[in-house]
Amino acid sequence: MTTAAGRLPTLFLSHGSPMHAIQPGEAGRAWAALGRALPKPRAILIASAHWETAVPMLTGNPKPQTIHDFGGFPAPLYEIQYPAPGAPQVAERAVGLLKAAGITAGIDGCRGLDHGAWVPLRHMYPDADVPVAQFAVQPERGTAHHVELGRALAPLADEGVLIIGSGHATHNLRDWMANRRQAHALPYAQAFADWLRDRLEAGDTAALVRYRDRAPEASRAHPTEEHFLPLFIAWGAAGEGARVERIVAGLEAGALAMDSYAFHPRSPAPNRPGATSEAYAR
Repeated sequence: MTTAAGRLPTLFLSHGSPMHAIQPGEAGRAWAALGRALPKPRAILIASAHWETAVPMLTGNPKPQTIHDFGGFPAPLYEIQYPAPGAPQVAERAVGLLKAAGITAGIDGCRGLDHGAWVPLRHMYPDADVPVAQFAVQPERGTAHHVELGRALAPLADEGVLIIGSGHATHNLRDWMANRRQAHALPYAQAFADWLRDRLEAGDTAALVRYRDRAPEASRAHPTEEHFLPLFIAWGAAGEGARVERIVAGLEAGALAMDSYAFHPRSPAPNRPGATSEAYAR
C-alpha cells in the first residue's frame, strides 16, 4: 500500500461479527496487515455504525471503556479489553472543523468504544497504543449529510489522524441468520457489492448518495442504513479523485459483504467551510 506523502488514506471497514475479535479470518488478517503497512497515525477517528445520534457526536473520554454491545456470544469475547487511550483533543478539533462547515456537533465525555470500533482496531493496533475518538452516525439525516461530515473532517488526514468508517458493505441480518451454514454468495448481495465497487472506482458520488434508487436491491442489502453510512464519511474525507483500493472482498454466510476499502487522497485536503450536499443530489 502506498500513500501520498504526509497524508493518510481514509478507510471503510466492514467489521463483521464480534467473533472476528477472537476468530480473525481473512478480514482480521487484512486489518492486521493494514496496520503494519500504514504509517502509524498520531490518533484515530472512527465512525461506528453502532452509535446513532440525532446530531454529530464524538467521544471525548480520555480513558474510554471497552463496550461489549452484543449478546449470545462465547464468554471469552466479553473478557476482551481494548484499553486504547482516548483522543479528546482530536474530538475538539473535529467539532471545530464541523462547526466551521456549518454543522452543529458535540462531545460525549463518558462513552467508550463499541465493537464496531475495537474489533477491527484490536487487529490493526494490537498494542492499543494509538489514541481513539469515536464518531456517531445520524441515520435520519441520510447519505449526503455523511459525505459532508467527511468533507469537513478531511483536514485531519493531513494532521496524522486516521479516519475510519466501520460498518458493512451489505447488512441484512435476517438473511445472514438464514444462511449461516452456506458458503455461496446470495446473488443480490454480490450484485450490490459489485455495484458499490464500480461506483467507488468511478468516483460517482452522485450515484452513491442515491444508492437506494440506483443500486440493485438496495433495500434488501441495507434494510436499515446505519451500517452503510460510515462509508460516506470515509469517502467524503478522502476528497474528489481519490484512488480506490479494495483491501477485503467476500461475503459471510452469503449475505454480509465484508468488502473493505482504502481511499487514497490525490492531494492535500481543502478546508471548505459551508459546503452543502446540493452538488451530490444533482
